[in-house]
Order: sequence, then structure tokens, then C-alpha cells
Amino acid sequence: MTVEGLLERLKSKKDIVVAEGYIFEFERRGYLRAGCFVPEVVLNHPQLVRALYEEFVHAGSEVVLAFTYYGHREKLKLIDRENDLKELNIKALKLAKEVALKTGTLMAGNICNTTVFERGNQEANDTARKMFKEQIEWAVECGADFIVAETFSEYAEAELALQCIKQYGKGLPSVVSIVPHGKNTTTDGLTFPEACRKLEEAGADVVGLNCCRGPKTMMPLIKDIRKVCKAT
Repeated sequence: MTVEGLLERLKSKKDIVVAEGYIFEFERRGYLRAGCFVPEVVLNHPQLVRALYEEFVHAGSEVVLAFTYYGHREKLKLIDRENDLKELNIKALKLAKEVALKTGTLMAGNICNTTVFERGNQEANDTARKMFKEQIEWAVECGADFIVAETFSEYAEAELALQCIKQYGKGLPSVVSIVPHGKNTTTDGLTFPEACRKLEEAGADVVGLNCCRGPKTMMPLIKDIRKVCKAT
């Protein structure tokens, strides 16, 4: 089955639904711990991860986003499972690809805020780069159709994630989003339209915001972003 890719759909002005919420759904069901929110359920109950992928597709998602959010080195340290890092990522990615092939949907790799990035700290940022690199390379290895980089509070970390996708992603399209906290700026002082425009100019294929606020306060920001970006 030939599935139309992300960029092809964007060029033809088609909508594409990408839905997930695995962290909070599995926490609600009691399969991962609140606080650290590490996706150890991928290792402990892979059959439930596959089932939730299928549930989201059944509900209308056209993309299976691999459950590797917070499945990075720093988060796994919190639960003393850093040695399981690669296994967790590969398993989540392979399950996502299997469901995508079965259902005729796309599969996306997923990276997120590292919790170690720090402006001006080269050592910390080299660590963040290595974390992005390994997750991106695993996503490529497992057949991802594009990479989602999400929930960045700082523009600078989002930019680093985008650089890593472009460097290590073997040409895969990039979707990069910033999380809007209480203020209408990133934590490094850019308005959200400015940050998204800069990400687009740096080569992101899709830019936007993560869900951190309700629709009433999110939609005005989205409208402002659309005014300065070609596509969001």
C-alpha cells in the first residue's frame, strides 16, 4: 500500500490529523508513574502500547507517533533504566511502524525537551545534541516517515533539535513545536510568531505550538503565527 507522505499532503493543501496523548493516558490507567512520566510501559507492557496506537488510529489519527516522548537518556536515569534506552526506543518505533503499515497511516519518530539544555553551557548542550542524535538515528533505522520535535520552552533548544533532525535524519521532514506557558514568549524572550518564523527559516517543514493552554488562548497565537509563516 502506497501512503502519501507528509510533504506531499502539505503541498496539495490537505489536512493531516496527528493525535496522541500516551503519557497522560497511560498515567491515568496506572501504567507509568506521575512525576517522572517515563514511558517504561513500552518495556513492561508493549501489547498495551500497540493497542493504544491502534485506538488513536481508530479515532481518526492519520499518523502513528512513536511513544518515545521522554524516552531519552536523562529521563530513564530517573528510574534507573538508562541501560534500557535503546530497547525502549526501538520497541516503541517498531510497534508504531507495524501499526502504521497495518492501517495505511504514516509513522513519526518523536523527540522532545531534554531537561539538560542550558543556554551558554556548551557541555550541557553537547549532551542534549547526543540525546537528539541517538533518538533520531533510531527513528530513521525503524522507518519513520518524519520526525516530530516538541514541547520546547526555549527557542534555542528547538533550534538545536531541528539542526539535529537535518544533520542525522537522512532527509526526513521535520515538525517542530514550542510549548506556550503563561507568558506570550519563549523562555528566551521571543514571541511565538518570531520563534516559529525563525524555525521555518532554519528549515523546519512544519512549525507550531503544543497543547499547554486551552483553545481560547491558543487560537489567537496560532493566527498570529500563520501571519508570518508560510505553513504551520
